[in-house]
Amino acid sequence: MSEISHGIGEGPATRFSVLLPEGTARAVRERVGKRQLSAFIAEAVERELRGRILDEYLADCEQRNGSVSLEVSEPRQGC
Repeated sequence: MSEISHGIGEGPATRFSVLLPEGTARAVRERVGKRQLSAFIAEAVERELRGRILDEYLADCEQRNGSVSLEVSEPRQGC
């Protein structure tokens, strides 16, 4: 039997227990309410993961091709 691999934001929900500072938990509850708490946290975690993946990609690209300029220019081959 093969194991199914789900990407970020895909697949069935899995129970996952986390601890948050009280102030953060209160702010989230006030902003989204109890019914949307899980969805809010899932979306925040997905954004963080995608951001870290992008950071890793850019660091690898810079290591292979030199630093990325902040100026708009023609894309480099391979990045």
